[in-house]
Amino acid sequence: MDDVKTYLNSAEEKMAMAIEFLDEALAHIRAGKANPRILDGIRVDYYGSLVPLSNVANISVPDARTIVITPWEKSMFKVIEKAILDSELGITPENNGEIIRLSIPPLTEERRKALVKQSKQEAENAKVSVRNARRDAIDGLKKAQKEGMPEDVAKDGETSAQKLHDKYMKKIDDMFAEKEKEILTV
Repeated sequence: MDDVKTYLNSAEEKMAMAIEFLDEALAHIRAGKANPRILDGIRVDYYGSLVPLSNVANISVPDARTIVITPWEKSMFKVIEKAILDSELGITPENNGEIIRLSIPPLTEERRKALVKQSKQEAENAKVSVRNARRDAIDGLKKAQKEGMPEDVAKDGETSAQKLHDKYMKKIDDMFAEKEKEILTV
């Protein structure tokens, strides 16, 4: 029975990691609303080393279409602006000497469809990871069965692996549906 739990725990761990990765990937897809997580990938040069933007400035969202960046040091304004311009965000920062403001433009219909497509691809990648985790668990159980594990215990383990798979697939579908709704809401 311990072997079955080992395979199932390993599969569930891999499936949970796929969900985490999907959540992170979907958070970085701009949906027409201000979301500070779209800045997570931006690194700025801070005295010779590249650090995340959040390490040198305060990031806030005063309204649904604006992100405000307040650098902790005046010398960081130009560096932060350059990092944002060099990134793939596609947003031009506005600097008034006190704060850097990013205005999130409304998305065009074409851009919304492209973002939905990108989100669907990320969800599909997560589903592949979940399927692979299930396959690995089932293969391990079949191997253990050949090495002496009772057949009914192995079959119960396979059923449990399938249930885990179904649970995580539903989570992925729900996450994608939520992101799709967020992107398509004007």
